[in-house]
Amino acid sequence: MFLDFIIHLFPRTVRKEDLRLKVTFCLGGMAFTTFLVLAVSGMLLAFHYVPSPAGAYGSIQSIESDVFCGRYIRGLHRLSSHVFLVLLALHALRVALRGAYRPPREWTWLLGCGLMGLAVFGAWSGTLLPMDQLALWATQTGTELVRSLPFSCSLVSFLAPDGVGQPRTLVRFYMLHTLLVPASIAILSGFHFYRIRKSKGVLPWL
Repeated sequence: MFLDFIIHLFPRTVRKEDLRLKVTFCLGGMAFTTFLVLAVSGMLLAFHYVPSPAGAYGSIQSIESDVFCGRYIRGLHRLSSHVFLVLLALHALRVALRGAYRPPREWTWLLGCGLMGLAVFGAWSGTLLPMDQLALWATQTGTELVRSLPFSCSLVSFLAPDGVGQPRTLVRFYMLHTLLVPASIAILSGFHFYRIRKSKGVLPWL
C-alpha cells in the first residue's frame, strides 16, 4: 500500500495531455496545496502565539506589530482557510454533479466528505484563538449549535470543560486546531489519494 502511494505521487512518466487544465480544474490538488500553505503559515504563527486567556490577544497583537511579516503571515493563514473551504466545496460539488461518487469511487467520496467535515471543524476551532470579542461570540454560537445536536453533551463537555474563553477550553481548541485536526486531514488525504489511485481516477493508463 505504501509503495502504491509513493508510485502514485511520483509516477515514472506522465502524459502531456494529463497536465492540461481539464473540467476537473484540479480543484482537489489546489485544495491540498492550500492546506500545505495553511500548515506552514500556522507553524510560523505558533512560534509566537501564547495559548492562555491572559496572553492570547496580546500575542496576536505582537505578531501583527512586532514580528517580521507577521501581519502578512496571519493574513495569508486566514485567507488560505477561506480558500481551502471554497475549493473543497467546489470539488465536492463537481464530484456530485458528475456522479463520481458511484462505485468504484464510493470510498473516495466518503473520505472526501470526512475531509470536508474536518476542514470545517478546523476552521471553527481556530476562531477562538485570537480571544477577541468576535472570537468569543463566534465560538459561543458554534458551541450552542453543537449543543443542539443529539447526544452532544459529552462533546460539548470535552470541547469547553470550563466554558468558552476559559484556560482549559482555549488549550483544547489550540491543540485541536494546531495538531489533531491538521494531522487527521493529512492522514485522510493520504488515504483519499490512495483510493483515487486504486480506482484509476488519476492516470488510468498506469
